Amino acid sequence: MITLYGSQQSRSFRALWALEEAKLDYEYNVVRIGRTTNNGTQHERYKALNFQGKVPTLVHNELVINESAAIVNYIAQLVPEIHLIPQNDIKQRAYYDQLCFFVLSDLEQPLWTAAKHHFVLPKEYRLKEIRKTAEWEFSKSVAALQHYISGKHFAVADHFTMADILISHTLRWASAYDFYLPEDLIAYMNQLFKRLGYQRALLKESTVTTL
Repeated sequence: MITLYGSQQSRSFRALWALEEAKLDYEYNVVRIGRTTNNGTQHERYKALNFQGKVPTLVHNELVINESAAIVNYIAQLVPEIHLIPQNDIKQRAYYDQLCFFVLSDLEQPLWTAAKHHFVLPKEYRLKEIRKTAEWEFSKSVAALQHYISGKHFAVADHFTMADILISHTLRWASAYDFYLPEDLIAYMNQLFKRLGYQRALLKESTVTTL
């Protein structure tokens, strides 16, 4: 049995979308970020699964995975026949890994910096001026992303992979925070959001099941 613990407007949507694309049976439990109540991420029962008290967490039988990119890659490997992750081409897999690591280490970091200084960090540690720096950093990452995927319907090869989830979800995050996105990346993102897997994940995200 696969169980995903997550919260709205977080990286857990990546895992939710991945599960829908893989068409796997799973249970989705929504947890409350920062709360110590039974369905909170700081409750001892949840922290036994995720020591940092963050989302997402995926549990599959005895296996527990906490990081969103690791989760989507694991889901992809559960259904190798639909090639959500490159299987047989080592060069294609290397390019896939490059894009995924780029999202985590580069593309999303300015967004996370801005978010932390807007509402996550204790007030005494927040810097209002950091937004300008974050926008500049993000613009450099966007230029790099355009170099990687310009003119493509999908990030890797000629079909949908988990790299498309990581990239487009991060672009959605940027759009929600009013970071500038060029038209070609908006078009790339929007065509992925037409997928049935994405639409099913949106519906599922509204389901609330407590721990």
